[in-house]
Amino acid sequence: MPTLWNSTLGRRINSSEGVKRYTIVPVTMADLGNNERRMLKVMLEEPDSAWTLDDLLNSCGWNDQAHVAGAGLGLEEMGFLEIEEIPSRFISLGPEGIRASENGLLESRLLNWLLERESSARTMAALSSDFEKSESGPGIGLLKKMGIEINKGTLIIPDDINSIQTIINERQSFISTLDNEGVDSENLDREMISSFKVRKGIIEITESVSRTWTLTQKGKNSDISTLDETQLIVDLTPEMLQTDEWKNAEFKRYDVNLPAPTPSGGRPHPMQSLIQRIRAIFLEMGFSEIEGDFVRTAGWNMDSLFIPQTHPARAMQDTFYLDNPQSIPIEEKWLNLWADVHENGGDTGSTGWGGKFDQDEARKGLLRTHTTVNTVHHLAENPNEPCRVFGIGRVFRQEAIDKSHLPEFHQIEGIIHEPEASLPMLVTTLKTFYAKMGYPDVRVRPAYFPYTEPSLEIEVKWRGMWLELGGAGIFRPEVTEPLGTEWPVCAWGMGLERLAMLVLGMDDIRELYLPDLQKLRSMPII
Repeated sequence: MPTLWNSTLGRRINSSEGVKRYTIVPVTMADLGNNERRMLKVMLEEPDSAWTLDDLLNSCGWNDQAHVAGAGLGLEEMGFLEIEEIPSRFISLGPEGIRASENGLLESRLLNWLLERESSARTMAALSSDFEKSESGPGIGLLKKMGIEINKGTLIIPDDINSIQTIINERQSFISTLDNEGVDSENLDREMISSFKVRKGIIEITESVSRTWTLTQKGKNSDISTLDETQLIVDLTPEMLQTDEWKNAEFKRYDVNLPAPTPSGGRPHPMQSLIQRIRAIFLEMGFSEIEGDFVRTAGWNMDSLFIPQTHPARAMQDTFYLDNPQSIPIEEKWLNLWADVHENGGDTGSTGWGGKFDQDEARKGLLRTHTTVNTVHHLAENPNEPCRVFGIGRVFRQEAIDKSHLPEFHQIEGIIHEPEASLPMLVTTLKTFYAKMGYPDVRVRPAYFPYTEPSLEIEVKWRGMWLELGGAGIFRPEVTEPLGTEWPVCAWGMGLERLAMLVLGMDDIRELYLPDLQKLRSMPII
């Protein structure tokens, strides 16, 4: 029958399911480990005291608080002592708070700026030129809440300026009471804490728990003469059996009926398992794998794919441009070919995008926004060799994090480059891949991409709904001909994380990267 532990009574209780029958097994000193014996023996020297962590560490001769925590928990479960936890919060200055303490709060500096100027000079444009953008916007928001108005770009101070000054002085006084060490929140104004808590970097809140250990009556009644530490053998090894020392030692007691944690071995992260599965499928279908660097030029990442230099996807709001290297050399022949195609279509029969091609723009360094840059580079190096290649790699875009978007994610990319490549071949390849992944219901629908024509989006049926997983199409002549090939190129790119959501039955893409080992272990093996 299973065994339960009753910490209040300090005894084990055996019960049969559905039958009210109990066997009480009293706790003896033999059940105590050496750390528990030492801690109890020390506490019996002052049985009525509330012992702190430092007291117990010093008296027991330990330098690791884990000994106190472990021994104390065991003694509490057996009813020898009680543990009291006292939570506390300390408020200290953050980076912006230190700056505010030295130079004044942002709203104080802005108000002083307004008071130093004539009413006609209190304009938003003047304020923006005198303050950094990171300060002017939030600062105006703070002043508006205190009564400052904005009329046609001019800041208007109310007649009751003293009330605003009083509020600011109270806030500045609160900041001056804080330091880097921290002040107990019980001694501070709660409204001020709430007000500054929502402002980035002004204050930092540190929560901690202090504990005291106090003997119960059962602990006080313990016989101190029975608390001598003994040698406890946990595992009997062959080396021990070669001597007789083990015969006089005590063996640590076990209760085989007590619940025990289920051992869990190592396993690959679900994303790594999925990547390996996808890689195996494409290799099985006769494809070869290619790789490429994270850092690329805008030329290879965008211009080679006939993406116009004015396209919104090339804006800093969508793409991570680099300060170092800010510019990366590109062979002159590629710049000339791309310029010709973008400006007038070159020899492709296209009219191009018109305008002047900016070669400096093409040299800009960035983090690749798609793995298509790898396949295009592969085509440039092998323009007259038929190939079927794929790649799985990380890409980077300035995305707002939500349940379906991440700024860093993985993309599955592939091309078929051969004389007979066609749209039916592309659709069949994608349907075969998803069928091998376990999703036979696949459909494609027309779409638009600057570098493929015709273009299509791939959708699979998931939970009764059609979910878009990527794009595909035939590379336009404006892409392939500058690279030196006139063969058709079937190309596709799909998001790995969205596919992972299907395979793992998840609704939120962020769960894939949470450091929750329990959840990761519970995910299905791919």
